[in-house]
Amino acid sequence: MIDESRPHKRRIHTIDAARGAALVAMAIYHFTWDLDYFGYVRPGLSTTGGWAIFAHLIAGSFLFISGYSLYMAHGRELRLRSFAKRTAILVAASLAITVVSLFATPEAPIYFGILHAITVASILGLAFMRVPAVVSLVLAIVVAILPFLVSFPALDPVWLAWIGMANHPPVSNDYVPLFPWFSPFLAGIAISRLTLDWLRRQPQRPGRENILTFFGRHSLVFYLVHQPVLFGLVFAAATIMPPDPSPAYLSSCQTSCEATDPAGFCRAYCACTLTELKNQELFTPLMQNETTHEDAVALNRIGMMCSSQPSSQ
Repeated sequence: MIDESRPHKRRIHTIDAARGAALVAMAIYHFTWDLDYFGYVRPGLSTTGGWAIFAHLIAGSFLFISGYSLYMAHGRELRLRSFAKRTAILVAASLAITVVSLFATPEAPIYFGILHAITVASILGLAFMRVPAVVSLVLAIVVAILPFLVSFPALDPVWLAWIGMANHPPVSNDYVPLFPWFSPFLAGIAISRLTLDWLRRQPQRPGRENILTFFGRHSLVFYLVHQPVLFGLVFAAATIMPPDPSPAYLSSCQTSCEATDPAGFCRAYCACTLTELKNQELFTPLMQNETTHEDAVALNRIGMMCSSQPSSQ
């Protein structure tokens, strides 16, 4: 995430722009995640379907560019002072993200996210600076496939789950384990080894620096700042104009109901309970976990009534 590609000669705008484009894509995804978290969109929107694929593509692109940039910076010789400084900054930023997540989202803290993955991959990547590109590409394929073939319960604890072959890793809002995510990083090193000299001979694309190259040059700052800003904006909006919790209730109700009953019944049942909860002014206390003993009796009565509705059959 931090700029690691200060070449011996000139910056390559294409790499900066690619990194900048990935950052913009990440900001779009995080904004959608924030809307999901605060209930402005369908529950689970940001973590399922096309949005989940989008998130994986973004993570893969960052790791690929990081691998490419690592070879740009240290492929010919290891500039130890520069590498050590960059690694120290990445470690500090990774720890800061973990600490903040423990307070912001304690139900799913970030213990090994994209920045953690880039840090560890960069250290391991030094071992591949002299490895033939074909070997790195083959290993990248193995790393990508292996965690889908084998897993170990012993790797479930949070201090080992970062490896990536756990049976049931702890819940996290940003989980980018070494397996399979070291794969695009290795591929980046290999492709850089194959194309870097050619790329340096090409005219600059884009010809002039623009907003994407600017973001790409300051990638770590962008990464650390954008999500707190977006999260804060959505939080402020939720305080002023709270989202309607009805969609979240219906989604949760139907998911729970369909574990034991037909989907048609569940749709009618959940719609009925939502209506009755609002009519009896119990919906807000229920969603805020502020129901009383008397409310529990009324909730049970609503459940029984909606279960016996003809439209629920």
